[in-house]
Amino acid sequence: MTESKTAIVTGATSGIGAAISRSLIADGYNVMMAGRRTEKLEALADELGESADFLQTDVSKRGDVISLIEQTNATFGQVDVLINNAGIMPISLYTSRKIDDWDKMIDVNLKGTLYGIYAVLPQMIERQSGDIINIASIAGFQTGPAFGVYSATKSAVRMLSEGLRQELAAQNIRVTTISPGTVETELFGTITGPAVLDVLSQGLSYQPLQPQNIADAVVFVLGQARLVSVGEMVLRPTGQGAMA
Repeated sequence: MTESKTAIVTGATSGIGAAISRSLIADGYNVMMAGRRTEKLEALADELGESADFLQTDVSKRGDVISLIEQTNATFGQVDVLINNAGIMPISLYTSRKIDDWDKMIDVNLKGTLYGIYAVLPQMIERQSGDIINIASIAGFQTGPAFGVYSATKSAVRMLSEGLRQELAAQNIRVTTISPGTVETELFGTITGPAVLDVLSQGLSYQPLQPQNIADAVVFVLGQARLVSVGEMVLRPTGQGAMA
């Protein structure tokens, strides 16, 4: 990169978010990392050096997200890139009636994405420049037993991203959705349905993606000439069948 830009990465404590943060730092960005586990954010910031900072953030709380944008502006001057990566996947069968988990997925996966967009749009519109990358999922294209609510949130992320892309295209603000298939992260640790865990514990018939694969996709998207807008990317492990 020829000039330093600033990116916010939500869900940066581990997995995809941590990999994206490392890759953006390597590519010359300043990075503000957001997440709920302060000790992990602090350790990652120490690793990445003075171009990285962090703020404990619960993206399901609009005030936290607004504070995140304000703190980033105060630390680095402005927000050039917002990467809405934070997500949870406490999937379970509908018959388990885990409505609290349904609410949490809607609050984090969907509303958390919207809160980030809400908070960052004014400055991007004023500058007529910026990038918003929303991490969705292959589950936003298809679903299966126990995945219904999670799939609904990720499908909604895809639709809001496309609507946003169309609205902002003439203002030089690019919006991209990245939908990974199965990635080897802590996300599977949030599954709450024992019956679902029994199925998943039988193992995968293919090698899952690694967080770095998603980080590489983010760097690719941001590295395109400004006249190129990558609207959507779908990343599947080689050998993956229908469902993530």
